Parts: sequence; structure tokens; C-alpha cells
Amino acid sequence: MVAGVGISKYNSLRKKQIEIETEAWQEAAKEYRELLMDMCEQKLAPNLPYVKSLFLGWFEPLRNAIAADQKMCNERKNKPSYAPYLDHLPADMMAVITMHKLMGLLMTNSGGIGNVRVVQAACQIGEALEHEVRIHRFLEKTKKNTIDNKPKGESACVTNEQEKQIKDQQKLRKKVTQLIKKQKVKQVRGIVKEQDDSKPWGQEAHVKIGSRLMQLLMETAYIQPPVDQLGDGPPDLRPAFVHTLKTVETPKGSRRYGVIECDPLVRKGLEKTARHMVIPYMPMLVPPINWTGYDKGAYLFLPSYVMRTHGARQQREAVKRTPKKQLDPIFEALDTLGNTKWRINKRVLGVIDRIWAGGGRTADLVDRDDVPLPEEPDTEDEAEIRKWKWKLKDAKKENNERNSQRCDIELKLAVARKMKDEEGFYYPHNLDFRGRAYPMHPYLNHLGSDLCRGILEFAEGRPLGKSGLRWLKIHLANLYGGGVDKASYDHRVDFTEKHLDDIFDSADRPLEGGRWWTHAEDPFQCLAACINLSEALRSPSPETTISHMPVHQDGSCNGLQHYAALGRDTTGAAAVNLVGGGEPADVYSEIANRVKEIMQNDAEKDPATNPNALHARLLINQVDRKLVKQTVMTSVYGVTYIGARDQIKRRLKERNSIEDDAAMFAASCYAARTTLAALEQMFTNARDIMKWLGDCAKVIASENQPVQWTTPLGLPVVQPYRQLGRHLIKTSLQVLTLQRETDKIMVKRQKTAFPPNFVHSLDGSHMMMTAVACKKAGLNFAGVHDSYWTHACDVDKMNRILREKFVELYEAPILENLLESFEKTFPTLKFPALPGRGDFDLREVLESPYFFN
Repeated sequence: MVAGVGISKYNSLRKKQIEIETEAWQEAAKEYRELLMDMCEQKLAPNLPYVKSLFLGWFEPLRNAIAADQKMCNERKNKPSYAPYLDHLPADMMAVITMHKLMGLLMTNSGGIGNVRVVQAACQIGEALEHEVRIHRFLEKTKKNTIDNKPKGESACVTNEQEKQIKDQQKLRKKVTQLIKKQKVKQVRGIVKEQDDSKPWGQEAHVKIGSRLMQLLMETAYIQPPVDQLGDGPPDLRPAFVHTLKTVETPKGSRRYGVIECDPLVRKGLEKTARHMVIPYMPMLVPPINWTGYDKGAYLFLPSYVMRTHGARQQREAVKRTPKKQLDPIFEALDTLGNTKWRINKRVLGVIDRIWAGGGRTADLVDRDDVPLPEEPDTEDEAEIRKWKWKLKDAKKENNERNSQRCDIELKLAVARKMKDEEGFYYPHNLDFRGRAYPMHPYLNHLGSDLCRGILEFAEGRPLGKSGLRWLKIHLANLYGGGVDKASYDHRVDFTEKHLDDIFDSADRPLEGGRWWTHAEDPFQCLAACINLSEALRSPSPETTISHMPVHQDGSCNGLQHYAALGRDTTGAAAVNLVGGGEPADVYSEIANRVKEIMQNDAEKDPATNPNALHARLLINQVDRKLVKQTVMTSVYGVTYIGARDQIKRRLKERNSIEDDAAMFAASCYAARTTLAALEQMFTNARDIMKWLGDCAKVIASENQPVQWTTPLGLPVVQPYRQLGRHLIKTSLQVLTLQRETDKIMVKRQKTAFPPNFVHSLDGSHMMMTAVACKKAGLNFAGVHDSYWTHACDVDKMNRILREKFVELYEAPILENLLESFEKTFPTLKFPALPGRGDFDLREVLESPYFFN
């Protein structure tokens, strides 16, 4: 057995995985070539979906244009600057990569659906090409190379040295072919690396070749309205993509940058494109390769890096320099997360497919139809016209957002459909620079939305057992939410048992019945739990029912839990459940109550002498946990007064309780100040530690040095915040401005970012310590920052482990070690003294039922 399956099954899965990684683009190019042949033979377009026919229509002209460009570059003496990167791949593969990468970016771009910044698109297309070139070059380089295929008259000139080289290449290719047959991918990767002596292309090359390929696509890709929209005139043939300049207002003034926009007809088709997209970084069919170095691990052939450094050179070098032994705990944790086997929950996917086919609009799925645009009023009245313009702007914005959500859902569903018949699959993980772990596949993963989490389940099933049945009931209540998730465990079990009829109805007739599950805070996960619980309760022996459901345990306001442990803060610890109690403490309600108390005092004062009195009277009935929740959550991540004011203003706006804008703004300012004051009263130690961390960062950054530290698991972290220099590059589309790190440190950013980044590095360490300990205890484990998942029957074991690991983490002198490392690195600098700590006994966490719950 290998990875839980028989050796021959494993080998065929591995072969399929190699094909997915190395042949994704070749297969797509081959498909387009075959479709074109069909068209030529049958003299008609195959019956293709709209978007597939678009891709097919663009493929041939783009391929021919690239081939012509390759030929021109080879013949010209004065070659364009992108020429060295143009001839590494066949034209048809370059065409496929360009089309699919650009369409993918237009679908997922945060700046608005249907347009993407030139610099972003050029970089990504260039990077995808470089990745593909590495695999392609190796396979080409070692092709059978014989003396016989030399041009006539040259064979005599072949030296012994050349003959030896040719024989060596033949041997090498034969060796690699045999290794691939034997599934020895590690050795193959080693040979590929040795043979591939080319230097990385770099960002400048990426944007040059990416811009040229986009330019060729814009020159060759056209679109025309469907036949039924043509009317009597000639066909309206127009470019599918245009290059325009966009102006954006920033605090430092307006900035212009180039964007690629697609025609509205293409935009309409974007959401239907997902199922035809080539996605090279799919979940893996076999366990990922174990991490052994910065770029050694995860996918078999696709380039994989243990950390997402986003071009931060110092961070990248720090990780590369670190001895492997020091990073072994990190590698082991990432391997553990990557070895968790998942599968698609087909029943939930079936329900989602039916809702989606019926137009969405259920269980938080977006409406598949656009909002109708308001008609222009037939009037001269300027006020009416202004009102119409605002309504039109709002409707267009809403439609843009819907389009974006629809594309996102289609991409997720496309991956789910591709994976639904697989017995299982894996998510390779890597880190962000602070040491938090993330799945490398971007679309359908357990970090995603309720939709993703509802579709995914553990591939391995385990019998529920007595405790598992209880945890499944608690889990269902947590997913339903609405306040019941803040009650005691017994109350949550009662809630589930009172709703058994609704639960059975949801499982049996999810769309035809009462649809109770659609009212849950996490509807699709709730539906999955209803199905699993119904199956268990109806079986003759509920406790032996096999469950594939991941059951979550979430930290309660986890950032503040870490601060309370760092500061041994008794009051703070009680507020965030580090201490046991009959019911879970709710820090958001606690803060809301404190805010209310302050406001009640202010409301009794005379408005003539105290302007806060009016604000307090206006707001006192508005204060609840929802009003303050976001501010409390972000307080540990350094939320500013302005940030808090804007968060509270948004909540007040949602309620439409204060109509006057000026009054709303003034009330938001007052509420933000009051909430931050209440937080300071309750979490004094947390505030002191946050301030101390910021002060240390300021001392270091003032010397033009980045703040650096090593996490408790041995990962070096270097804050990347430097002033960015501008580097202008002339490409075939426009002059692009690339941002480059300079040697100048951003002092303010280093200071404000250090406290939240440091806490993130600690919560990442806690999650990884728990993951490794769970693996050793025989548990299946998945983690999303401060949410830990396992089978229902293993929740009690995981709860014990995660508490033990939290205590182990904080029994180490973390702040003392940090100060010592700063003083050692900067012996001439003077750092502030460590803040005082309280007398909270850390071991109380071991007995706290609601620490994670």
C-alpha cells in the first residue's frame, strides 16, 4: 500500500498527476488543433458552447501571429527586447497560455470584473510561460539526437566531443524516460534542475514578453454579436480586448495606469468560461512531495516555493540561508497539512448545481440575473436626472459585483466537477512570510467560503462513536448560528434535538421541503451536517455510522487570546475563554456592555457643556455586539481610530437609523473613541505589549533596518516594508512602471505592522504544533489559522492536544527571547524595558472547555 491505496492504483494516479502538471497546456493546444481540423473537414463550426467557440476563434489567428513574430525575430538583426523569450515554446502553446491566463485574470481581478492592469497581466503571463518553458525545454533538450539527422556535408565535421555529448543526451533522456515510467519523480526533478542551467527570467522579462503576447491577442481576437442581435446592418465585428488608460484618485493625487478591458459581450461570457479554463495548480491526486528546501517540495513538476515572498528579496534569502534542520518542524507541519486527503461531497454539490441551474438566489448564492437598469426619465428637471444617474451608477456597480461573484462560483464549481469522481485529493501547503499556512491551489479549498467548505469533506470516514454523535450535534448548532453558537454545549445539543424534524426534512428534501438549512449562517455546511446527522440517527446503531464531516473548533477572538497569554492577563484571559466557565464568555458582548455604561454616563450630562451627551443619547439604543465586533476583532491587528470610525459608520449606515450624514459622522467618531477606550480598560496588558512591540520596531526601523525575528518553530521572518522605487520598462504595449524595493525602510509601516505580524507568527506556530501532534496521535487534521478541524469522533483528543500545545508555546519566554535577539542583532541600540505581566496561571487553559469551541 502507498498513501492508503494499492501500489498499482497509486502508480496510475501518479502518472495522471504527472500528466496534469506537465501536459495541461499541451493538451489544451492539441484540443484546439483537433477542433480546427473538425471545422475544416465539416465546413462548419462544431456545436460548441459560446466561450469555447470564442477561444477557438481566437486560437488560430493568435497562433499564426506568434509564429510570424517568432520567424521575424529569428531573421532580423536588430531584435526586439522580448525576442529572447519568444522562441522557447511552440506558437500554439504560447497562444493557449496567453488566452487562458488573461481570461482567468479578467474573471478574478479584485479591481473589477472584465478589466485587469497591464502590469499584473503581463507579469502573470510571462511567469506562466517561464514555468512551462522549464518543463518543455528539458523534454526537448534530451530528445533523441543522432548524427544522421545532420545536414549533408556536415557529418564529417562532427568531433568526438560532439559525438560524446549526443550520446550523453541520449543516455540521459533514456534514463529520465525510465525514471518517469517507474514514477521516480524526485530523481527526474533533480536531473531537470541540473540540466536547466538557465537563469530565472526576472520581472522585466516577464512584462516584456507578456505585453507582446497580449498585444498580439488584441490585434487578432475579434467578437461579433449573436445572429439574433444583428438586425439589418452588416456584422458588427469589433476587438474582443482593448488597451486603455485609467485614472485613479489616491491620497497623494491622481495616478494613471494601463488596463486591458474586454468587450461587454466577452464580459457576459466570462462566468461561463470557468469550465473551459486550464488550471495547472489543481489539487493533487497523490500526496505532495515532502518539503526539504525553499523550492523543493509540494507539486511533482510545477515550480513550488515554501514561502510566498512576493518579491521580497531579504525574506527569500533569509529562508534559503536557514539550515534545513532548523526548518524541519515547519516542513513537517506543512507535510502534515498537505497529506490530509479530501473528497467532494456529491450530495451537497448536486444541490448547489440545481440551485445554480435555477438562477441562484438561495442559501447566499448570488442571483444569476442582473439588476435591470433604471430608465432615463423624460424630463428637464436636473434633480430628477441627478437621481437617475445615481440609481444607474448603483445598478451598474451591483451588476459588476454580481458578475464577479458569479465568476468566482463558476471557477469553484469547475474544480469541484473535475474532482468529483476522484476517490480523494490533496492540497499542498506553503507559508506567507509570517508563517501562516495556506493551500497552494487557489479556488476550491477549505480556506474558502461556505460553498467550498460545504462541498469538501475528509476522504477517510470514521465511526462517530458516542462523543462524535454529540459533537456532530454541537457542530450543526454552531453552523446554524444566530446566537445559539454562543450558548453552552448542552444548550447547543438541545437546539439540534429540538429541530430534528427540520434536519430530516433538510436532508431528504433540501429544495422541495421547508428549506430550514437555508436560514443558517453557513447554509451549505449546515446542509452537509443535516445529511450526516440524519443518516446516523436513522441507522439502527448511530454510533457506528461512518462520518466524513470535518468538525471545527474555533478560537474565540484568537488574537486577544494570544495577547492575554503573552501578558498573563487575568481579566483579558477570562474575557476570551482562557479560563473555564459554565458558558462561553463573549468578548464582543462584554465590550458592548462597557461601551453602553460609558454612554449612559455621558447621556446624563448636560449637552450645553458636554457635546458627547447628544451623541450618547442618539446611540445608546444602537449599541450591541454587532456594532463593536469588527473593531474588537481588528484591535489586535492595530486598527486605528479612523479604521474603527469607518467600521462603526458602516454598521450604522446598514441600519438606516441616523439619516443626517453629519450626525452619522459625528456619532461614529464618538462611538469609535468609546469602543477603543472600553478595549483599553479590559485589555490593559495587551495594549502595553502592543505598544512595546511597536516601540521596539520604531527603534530598529529608525536605523533603516527591517524588523526581523524567528518564530518559536524556527522560521526566520523579515518584514518586507521598504520604500518602493519606480523602474520604467518600455514594452510593446506601453511604458510600464515596475515597483522595485529600495534600500529605504518605511519606518511607520514597520512599526504599525509589527504587533499584528508577530501575533500571526505565533498563531501560525500554534496551528503547526497542533497539526504535527495530531498526526502523531493518529488524527486527521486541517487548519485555517485559528480554526482546527478533525473527525467528530476525534474532537475530544484534538481539544486536549491544542490546549497542551498552547500552554507549551507560552511557557517559553517568548518576549524575553525576542528582546534578547534584538539586543544581540543591534548591540548599540537602546530598547524599552519589557512591559509588566499579570499573574494568570497558563495551565488553567487545559481545563477551559470554551478556549476553542
